[in-house]
Amino acid sequence: MNIPAKFTKKVNENLKKYQDVVANIKKKDANEADTVKVVTDILEAIFGYDKYSEITSEYAIRGTYCDLAIVDGKKIKFLIEVKAVSITLNESHLKQALNYGATAGVNWVVLTNSENWIIYKIKFGKPIDKELVAEFNLLTLNPKNEKDFESLFILSKDGQEKSIIDDYYAEMQVKNKFIIGALLYTEDVITVVRRNMKRLYADVKITDEEIADIMANDILKREIIDSDESKKAAKEIAKLMKKSERIKEKNKHEAEDEQLPDEKADFEQKET
Repeated sequence: MNIPAKFTKKVNENLKKYQDVVANIKKKDANEADTVKVVTDILEAIFGYDKYSEITSEYAIRGTYCDLAIVDGKKIKFLIEVKAVSITLNESHLKQALNYGATAGVNWVVLTNSENWIIYKIKFGKPIDKELVAEFNLLTLNPKNEKDFESLFILSKDGQEKSIIDDYYAEMQVKNKFIIGALLYTEDVITVVRRNMKRLYADVKITDEEIADIMANDILKREIIDSDESKKAAKEIAKLMKKSERIKEKNKHEAEDEQLPDEKADFEQKET
């Protein structure tokens, strides 16, 4: 992830200050209203949003107001549900945040108590679902840690301007156990395993079916083989492999077509 120097500078200049602020209000057991004020300051000082034009507490959803929203003109980028700093974030808080997002048609929601920050993507379907995208603890966050910096950047104004959170989420969809499990369970991989076993253990006879059975029952967890997520991943892998084969075949034919004029010229020269 290419993080701009100006964002790095902003974090380095302000992070320690707001870690102390959050630690202080936690010690005082600040209420939700005071926590919202601190979260607003953090959104401006660290994440780069303008307090007066890009952060609002006036976004109404079915007669009630969400705690905060990040806006770009009239478009809502994030809904942010804030709880008092000493409250442990739980499923009921998440449900409330997701309900706000689903009702408003907003893809991204953030749940925070100023110390813990959790970012979710709402998946609009039947039923509506959600997926954890990133989470971090502001008090333990280390600006020298690349992963910590990425978690901050995807929520920042600079990251939003580059649609970083969408890229981050798309990459996250690929780097998961179901995709990797589906790849390990493909015919090509099983064939490679059998060939290597034959090369290393010449006296041992084993079939592709036996290797597949061992993978399914002894190596890969059952959820990686039989779950809905796994079946979806397997279909996606099969689709991408067919697409790859079509592209490979197309490139092969194009390469052959490019050679034809030269071959024709050679033939004509010989005839002459």
